[in-house]
Amino acid sequence: MTQKRMAIIASKGTLDMAYPPFILGSTAAALDYEVQIFFTFYGLQLLRKDLSDVKISPLANPAMPMPVPMPVLVSALPGMESMATMMMKQKIKSKGVASIEELRTACVEAGVKFIGCQMTVDLFDFSHDDFIDGIEYGGAATFMKFAGETDVCLFI
Repeated sequence: MTQKRMAIIASKGTLDMAYPPFILGSTAAALDYEVQIFFTFYGLQLLRKDLSDVKISPLANPAMPMPVPMPVLVSALPGMESMATMMMKQKIKSKGVASIEELRTACVEAGVKFIGCQMTVDLFDFSHDDFIDGIEYGGAATFMKFAGETDVCLFI
């Protein structure tokens, strides 16, 4: 039996959107899938050495469960993003959910291959020094070669 393969495109870099690629990637690797995650545009933020700037926004996020529903105008006020991020991180910790850093490390340790979009690195004037070690850099063609031969391909 051949090894199953999973390809994930991570295109968003917010706290709530950091979890799906890392949870799915680490889970698939634990189930013996060969996994590659292609980090492009804002998703590339998830490969930065320092993840302290990863935030969540209550604005335009109507499904976000908050203790008190917030009107759109209140969500746009200064400081609301920081407050929502703090509340979400507290909830994650109180429920025993792994942090983004822990999930990313689990992926690395399980052999998940991270591909950073070189075009995005160039577009946003990043340096390879901004990111964790062990990343392969390439464009869409690099990723498509693998994605075209996978059992599961996800866009997040």
